[in-house]
Amino acid sequence: MYTTQKKMVIPFEIQTEITILRPSIHARRANLVVKFQDLYGFTVEGNVDDVNILNEVREKVREQGKAWWAMEANKGANWYFHTYASSIALTSSLRFSVLVNAMTLKKLIRKGIPPSLRPKVWFSLSGAAKKKSTVPDSYYDDLTGAVSDKITPATKQIDHDLPRTFPGHPWLDTPAGHAAVRRVLVGYSFRDSDVGYCQGLNYVAAMLLLVMKTEEEAFWMLAVLLENVLVSDCYTDNLSGCHVEQRVFKDLLTKKCPRLSTHLETMGFDVSLVATEWFLCLFSKSLPSETTMRVWDVLFYEGAKVLFNVALAIFKMKEEELLMTHSVGDVIKIIQDTTHHLFDPDELLTVAFDKLNFMTTNLSKQRKKQETVVMAELDQRLRRLNTSKLRVNG
Repeated sequence: MYTTQKKMVIPFEIQTEITILRPSIHARRANLVVKFQDLYGFTVEGNVDDVNILNEVREKVREQGKAWWAMEANKGANWYFHTYASSIALTSSLRFSVLVNAMTLKKLIRKGIPPSLRPKVWFSLSGAAKKKSTVPDSYYDDLTGAVSDKITPATKQIDHDLPRTFPGHPWLDTPAGHAAVRRVLVGYSFRDSDVGYCQGLNYVAAMLLLVMKTEEEAFWMLAVLLENVLVSDCYTDNLSGCHVEQRVFKDLLTKKCPRLSTHLETMGFDVSLVATEWFLCLFSKSLPSETTMRVWDVLFYEGAKVLFNVALAIFKMKEEELLMTHSVGDVIKIIQDTTHHLFDPDELLTVAFDKLNFMTTNLSKQRKKQETVVMAELDQRLRRLNTSKLRVNG
């Protein structure tokens, strides 16, 4: 059903011109809900205020693009990669010029990478280009060609999830889109049999395909994400890494928003009710696509800690409103309404990186501590399951 296509170039193109959205006069006067298509082809619903915010954001994107192009003209086309490589190579004796360039790059990335530059900046700074360079040029074609007809539990689950991956999207929800997502996911499931396939990766792979120029580049972005950017075991069978991240997040929420954390715990609300999807889908199912891309800009440069910054920011932004809730359902509704209408990435990222004053130096220790607890709980759960099976069989 799904054929192999060598070096396939993604036919879907993001809008090269960042257009201003113009609701009708009637819609503006009545403040009606309007539908429009975002830069990545998704249909978005919002009121006129949402449209105004998105227009302001798009104007900022244009201005930010000028800053990037000015840097390219001043420092050369691949200045960001040379800056990144220099900062990695010089650890104990960083030159002042390298530090300044690295700080400039970090600041620029947090303000957003222009959509037209995003593929090559991601590919360079994430480590995907370096990872691809360690294997023969034909690696992806050879891999996808060799496994295209193989059937495994992973391929069966992938086939089951394809129709549910962003239904209604003008390219992803087509036979060609499904086939491209499938090749990337099936290919990776054979590259890393420990991960295989986990639900959530379909959304991640789909978004990567919309951004990158080719299937092959999307594949390597997925590889570097799972093998280098995120913590290990997030997508294995028992999701141990994801459980660890949620426990760490819960501790961070207690430290940064103690009143809210106590209130939520009193109601019986567990952060996993919303954070599981956030951490597995990397916010791609929760935030508008243009906001998700801004989060991923920073994720690919600064690492998995960014997910904590963003998750904390969402709770912090709605802290006062959440403190007034009386049920778990109310909390989930507020969080979902907030994320689905976060059209201004700067609002979210300003809270995430500037207002929370979030230190990540102890994350490794916190993860190690929670990993011990999680593995003990998973082991105990497995023992109970095996005991139950013995009783049934007996």
